[in-house]
Amino acid sequence: MSNVTILNIEKGKRLHEFTMLPFKIYKNNPNWCPPLISEYKKYVCGVNNMLLDVGPHVKIIAQKNGETVGRLLIGIDEHLNAYRNMHTGYLSQFECINDFEVAKAMFDYAKDWLKERGMNRIKGPMSLPAGDDTRGMIIDNFDTPAFIMNIYNHQYYNDLFTQYGFQKYCDCYAYYADLRKIDVSRYQALIPKLMERFHFRLDKINLKEGLERDSADILKVLQNSLPDEWEDFMPITKGDVDMIVKQLAPFADPDLIFIARNDKDEPIGFNITIPNYNEILRKMKGRIFPFGFLKFLWYKKRLTSVRMLVLFVDPAYRSKGVAPAIYLQSHQNAIAKGFIHLEGSQVWEYNQFMAKDIEKFGAKQYITYRIYEYNM
Repeated sequence: MSNVTILNIEKGKRLHEFTMLPFKIYKNNPNWCPPLISEYKKYVCGVNNMLLDVGPHVKIIAQKNGETVGRLLIGIDEHLNAYRNMHTGYLSQFECINDFEVAKAMFDYAKDWLKERGMNRIKGPMSLPAGDDTRGMIIDNFDTPAFIMNIYNHQYYNDLFTQYGFQKYCDCYAYYADLRKIDVSRYQALIPKLMERFHFRLDKINLKEGLERDSADILKVLQNSLPDEWEDFMPITKGDVDMIVKQLAPFADPDLIFIARNDKDEPIGFNITIPNYNEILRKMKGRIFPFGFLKFLWYKKRLTSVRMLVLFVDPAYRSKGVAPAIYLQSHQNAIAKGFIHLEGSQVWEYNQFMAKDIEKFGAKQYITYRIYEYNM
């Protein structure tokens, strides 16, 4: 008989326990980054994301001997399932002590909950629906501090999944580059010629007056460039882009985000690169008050790293220098602002176009994030 109790939680004390568990699991681990406690509670309750819009979900904690020792968010993206003709549930926000009995109890609960709702497969860990953060599980590099909006986990987490019967679904990769060591001389000579030959330019995103236009152009690029065969994506809507912009605007630096446009003023590519605020969040230890905000202001201009989250190019303009032009301009602006380290992530293993471009520019693959699946 199991000594593990599973509790379905929504708010109050139990939500606080759900939020605070990783603070205990990763105590004194410098590679994990604590979220802002108040913002995280909003996040897992569906504020400023699609969690509540796409289907049911449940948050659980696992207790053993009266102590909270595991947590899990289980959900169904009914929109994606309908579009892909799937019956797949997802797992997110997994945390657990090194105890298979605890993990098994949570996985059993997830399996039963999803089966009751007609699902026949589980994938995870996934971002919350339509998100691009906390996806997968590190399998090969546990000695590197997590960049903003990326996950960190103990090595044994993978053992808990595989012992239960989960298998690899897909890997995503993070690439690293020391910006000071990248030789951009070839690009500096070549890119202006390609921009002139193929008639395109790079515009910085306008976070004030022009944000509505830029958001519309980002939508057009995504609609033209997302391959339909990618199972984890579906056609992007204006609402999706508006949500992304709303999530990222507080972190955005207009000197690091570009939209490529042709001579007809049509959008043909864009990137989203943001400063790695995890450098500050680690020092704030999850709290804005009493001194967290002062730490944020103090360290904001002392950040040394950036993360490129996405880069998309219209298929008609691939191999014409658009992606390298964005990499070059991002590199020059980042160096000018004092940044040293670049992470490009996460790149799905089937996105060979982006993988090849970032490797050509000089970044090296250094972290693998694995998404698992379980067929019921």
